[in-house]
Amino acid sequence: MLPIAFDPTYVLQLPEGHRFPMDKYELLPQQLLHEGSCEPTDFFIPKTASLDDILRTHDSSYVQRLTEGSLDKSEIRKIGFPWSPAMVAREFLIAGGTIEAVQLAQIHGIAMNIAGGTHHAYPSHGEAFCMLNDQAIAAHWLLAHQKAQKILILDLDVHQGNGTAVIFQNHPAVYTCSVHGAKNYPFRKEKSDLDIGLEDQTSDEAYLNIVDGLLPKLWEEVKPDFVFYLSGVDVLASDKLGRLGLSIEGCKLRDQKVLEFFWRKNIPLSCSMGGGYSPDIKHIVEAHANTYRIAKALTD
Repeated sequence: MLPIAFDPTYVLQLPEGHRFPMDKYELLPQQLLHEGSCEPTDFFIPKTASLDDILRTHDSSYVQRLTEGSLDKSEIRKIGFPWSPAMVAREFLIAGGTIEAVQLAQIHGIAMNIAGGTHHAYPSHGEAFCMLNDQAIAAHWLLAHQKAQKILILDLDVHQGNGTAVIFQNHPAVYTCSVHGAKNYPFRKEKSDLDIGLEDQTSDEAYLNIVDGLLPKLWEEVKPDFVFYLSGVDVLASDKLGRLGLSIEGCKLRDQKVLEFFWRKNIPLSCSMGGGYSPDIKHIVEAHANTYRIAKALTD
């Protein structure tokens, strides 16, 4: 079994006159089911994260403004889309999905969240389409419930996980590693425990060589007993926001290396899908689907 968090509320309508491209959240499970890579029983409908879960990571004043709809114009501008109750509900649901995924990962080895990867959310503000940091929230849940002692957050989205880096600065139980485009957003990078900035148009070969060297290094230095993986497919050469040069096959090999490495080490892993902004939706869905196909083959 491959536990996958999905709920139709991940796909929502914004206020009239606004649109945020969320087609992949609906198309990805449809594709996996259509091709037979996953069964309906692989999917679970997550519960909404509790306020206590959220407040382990985010400042109470920010969460209150977020839930009440009293964010100021500059805060809303940083987030990138207009405030709505539905959008806030979605963020709480995504966080809940990742919390449930970590529990299922400890049973099945790997668990996935169709959404998530909201790594630009800071303790006290949202940024770049991220309001609440789902992986940070779930990491704090693990620690609070004494389900893990040393956590690795491996972020291979093309954008640095700046919010995650700040949340866990000087936190001995959580090690953050971000591999990202050096010249891409955010233009002022925060300091992760390990940051690897890549030049524009980095190729499959160069990227995969970095991953090959990185994984054993992280294992030796961190010795995690739980791993969060942010598997953004905005590393593709076709991505309109990415600026790297990976092919769909290169992206697939990246995921295969990561998932197989920690599976063989018997370390539970929770995966959130992160970004993907290629103009052709089929490229986004195919690249994300590869992540799930690899995980499913390991867990069967």
